[in-house]
Amino acid sequence: MIIDFKIHNNLIVASHITGIYDVNRNTTLANDDFSMVADWARSIKALQLHGIIFHNNFSEETCKLHQSDNICFVKIDYNSLYNPNVFRYFVYEAFLKSYAHLIKNIFFTDISDVVVNKNPFQEKIYLDNPTSIFCGDEREILDNEWMQNHSNHLRSKIPDYALYETNFKNETLLNCGIIGGHISIIHPFIEELKTIHQEYNLDNDTNYTGDMGAFNYLARSRYHHKIIHGNPVNTEFKSYSNDFSCWFKHK
Repeated sequence: MIIDFKIHNNLIVASHITGIYDVNRNTTLANDDFSMVADWARSIKALQLHGIIFHNNFSEETCKLHQSDNICFVKIDYNSLYNPNVFRYFVYEAFLKSYAHLIKNIFFTDISDVVVNKNPFQEKIYLDNPTSIFCGDEREILDNEWMQNHSNHLRSKIPDYALYETNFKNETLLNCGIIGGHISIIHPFIEELKTIHQEYNLDNDTNYTGDMGAFNYLARSRYHHKIIHGNPVNTEFKSYSNDFSCWFKHK
């Protein structure tokens, strides 16, 4: 992957893949609708942070109109073998493979329902935990009906998946809509997450993408003691809270 712009050492990155049926929304996202990412982009600019939007269908006109010193657009070729929620990790892994040496801190976030409330990279809890992974979470525990159904495919493929579900069934459900930390831990984490999808999620023909299952499996089974989630990382999921003490608002 070759990108023709300056790579800042603190980044917030997201993807917006459209023209593909979205199983979570039960619709196909419009190809050139900047309004879906406008709040995310606006929050990046307001805090004078630097964000990258990987996309497959924004027009050149839209990119030129909204690109700035704070926001840049990178066009990608979408591989339809994978759901967009999964394919983004292939994009992120390729990006880090080329540019991790220029990056110090990074967050990967959802883009249509996440905004940045505070600069996470200057917060004390962030600076004091350089070996931690910061991520989103939900009010549910791991052992809930949606996750049971979501995980059917991965459970049939990964030998120790059922054991992980048993061991961590009462732990908070983590949400992959926010993942970040120092590059030294995030780079290998994203590599491992991409590999899980590549090896076990290619032939997933269920109505569930497997992205939450793979993320929780990896985070809990291999990084459990390095995870920091919830306040002040993220507001309560789907609470539509305006709590600006949290770094990220997720719905």
